[in-house]
Amino acid sequence: MIERYNLFLHEFSQEASKELQLFSIIAQSFFQPFSLMDNLLVIMTALTAGHGLGFNRAMLFLTDGDSLKGEFWLGPASAEEAESIWRVLSTPGIGYPEIIEHNRSLLTSETDTLTKRVKKLSYPLYKEQSLIPALTASARQMILVREARNEPAVDRRFVETIGADEFLCIPLLSQQEVLGEIILDNVITKLPISTRDLELASICGLFAGNYIYTAKLQKRIGDMKKVAAMGEMAMFVTHQLRNPLVTIGGFADQLLDPQTGEKKKKRNIQIIRSEIRRLEKILLRLSQFLRIDVREKVAVDVQDMLSVVQESVRAGIAGRRITLDTEIEAGLRVILCDPTHVGEAVRNVLDNAVDAVGDEGHIDLRAYRENAEWAVIAVQDTGKGIPEAVKDKIFDSFVSTKEKGMGLGLAYVKRVVDACGGRIEVKSAEGKGTTFKLYFQTQPRERGTKP
Repeated sequence: MIERYNLFLHEFSQEASKELQLFSIIAQSFFQPFSLMDNLLVIMTALTAGHGLGFNRAMLFLTDGDSLKGEFWLGPASAEEAESIWRVLSTPGIGYPEIIEHNRSLLTSETDTLTKRVKKLSYPLYKEQSLIPALTASARQMILVREARNEPAVDRRFVETIGADEFLCIPLLSQQEVLGEIILDNVITKLPISTRDLELASICGLFAGNYIYTAKLQKRIGDMKKVAAMGEMAMFVTHQLRNPLVTIGGFADQLLDPQTGEKKKKRNIQIIRSEIRRLEKILLRLSQFLRIDVREKVAVDVQDMLSVVQESVRAGIAGRRITLDTEIEAGLRVILCDPTHVGEAVRNVLDNAVDAVGDEGHIDLRAYRENAEWAVIAVQDTGKGIPEAVKDKIFDSFVSTKEKGMGLGLAYVKRVVDACGGRIEVKSAEGKGTTFKLYFQTQPRERGTKP
């Protein structure tokens, strides 16, 4: 007998300890396409939520060069505010996803006085006589402070800011690199920080340090890829622009020749205009490809977006023996992505399908739910399929299966879907057709199943 279980658990048995639930939620968040700050918010929530370690407040510092700078401060500013927040979060049915969303809204609120205060704090990391909190990071040690007002090793300005006499400082480290610091207190409840609290909080600190390190590595890799791509881009632009410019120059010279007849001049002008249109198309594709910058995923209405896209494609295939069928699942309303680019990405896939079927063929455009958290936009055609030789390279920049293709269409689609936290599946058979599946999230979740 074989029993199968989802790696990403949504519910736990009654026997599961609070610690197991806590670390599982944190670990699962790293498999989600969240930003660095979103994942750090998950950890800070785990440290402060009643379901987790239950500290009253959590303060985050991140390193910036040789400085330690305040980033955000999660928790109530007063006993009255604490009572109000805890009343909301103790509502039956409230779990980690809801608490994290609540905390995210608090941090972006104009009334978030704590974060405004901590953002004013900055400390040099490697002074000879470092004081807490900088001492924690530079010494690479956890420090539990009691009677802070009487402790000369604590910075006076920090004591006034935090307003707590007892707090725990946790350095965020990875590969011997100091990445930041988390500071925890129980200023509202006045509960002492126990050895168990210290042990569990230290593990959360390890999670946070390793995640920051991983995020920085990914950024460095991305920057290196951009530099490498610039060289390819320069060669590509030179190649793409040279031919139409040479053509325009040659026919323009003929226009200046007094021996050129009127009929030939008219033909030359038409050719020059055609080459200018070609240049415009090249520059448009380049600008679309280069300006992808998905800062925030928002809810995009699938019905509205696909309606506009498919109508545009239908206009382009009018008069040709190509049929386009569209089917959108009734219950699917919104996907999370970038409204500026997602429609253009789907249009690129459809344009490829139109090119693949030639003068006669069939294209299916479908949108449906894969599961509770993921939606699929699928484009299937009966075209010529993708040659085996380029199957693994179709998303690379400047790789094209078309004779006059620029090789940016599918690279653009891949960048958009990646930036939205989704992924793409491709199935193709030469002579039979191709299916592209674009996966997008349907709702913001801190836990769930990858497609």
